[in-house]
Amino acid sequence: MASDIKHVTFRNPDMYWDIAADIYFPPGFDESKSYPAIVCAHPIGSCKDQTSGNIYATALAEAGNVAIAFDASFQGSSGGTPRFLEDPAQRVEDFRRVVDYLVTLPYVDGDRIGVLGVCGGGGYTLNVAMTEKRFKAVVSITGVNYGRMLRDNTGDGLLDALRGVGVQRTAEARGAEGVVNGMLPPTAEGAQQVGDIDVIEAFDYYRTGRGEAANGCVLFEAAHGASALGWDAFHLAERLLDQPLLVVVGDKQGAFGAYRDGLEIHERAASTDKELLVLKGVSHYDLYDQPVGAGEALKRVVPFFAEKL
Repeated sequence: MASDIKHVTFRNPDMYWDIAADIYFPPGFDESKSYPAIVCAHPIGSCKDQTSGNIYATALAEAGNVAIAFDASFQGSSGGTPRFLEDPAQRVEDFRRVVDYLVTLPYVDGDRIGVLGVCGGGGYTLNVAMTEKRFKAVVSITGVNYGRMLRDNTGDGLLDALRGVGVQRTAEARGAEGVVNGMLPPTAEGAQQVGDIDVIEAFDYYRTGRGEAANGCVLFEAAHGASALGWDAFHLAERLLDQPLLVVVGDKQGAFGAYRDGLEIHERAASTDKELLVLKGVSHYDLYDQPVGAGEALKRVVPFFAEKL
């Protein structure tokens, strides 16, 4: 296990709320030394206590890095209202805020900072790396282009969904209560009836002792969802995403579309140093915490960061 975890909060000058994060220190940590640092981003509807922290940040710290897993603004233990807001612009900006904090720590080498994200956090990781060049190496774990996922799963109802967001926002501006929607069916049986592997395994991860956490609610605020429906994580990747890149996906495909997104971003990224790791017989949620998924991914992720940072 990592030798120590420090719970921190910080606030940037552009913010009215705190970001909460956990810093994972390597064994034998010496504050007088300088270490590479890796920012770890959680999935949509998740929190730092789940896969980004307890699996990936932990393993990266054990390997000799300082790793920081943070809660997105409006989510988890971070501040901001309305709660459960999933705004891509804010999610991307949070990464910069975390780096701003890291470079103030005397034991962090500001020239050796990497970034890793899981699921929607992987999509945000790929997007922010296009314009945040303090990130020197980039890893996407079963990364999902959140805007593409929403549009695909909304289908022909996309324009109606956008109109519905506007109606809800107007209602709240006039004093109505906010609305929060859940992504998952209420029961395991309901998930099975949906019949999609990503939905079934999402329920197993988020709603059982396997991955359940107080702040991993898989809830989404409704009145501010328009920007996500029109967002594309991969826009300009062929011009701007030039850092060393590792994309990890499993080949068992579900409705969230991580496999297709992984192949697309690997093809489109401007980087001349890029790698696509496709794990056979591995699902989206295997890459959250299972030995066959996350365990196998880390066998490449750890040396990747060691080589690139």
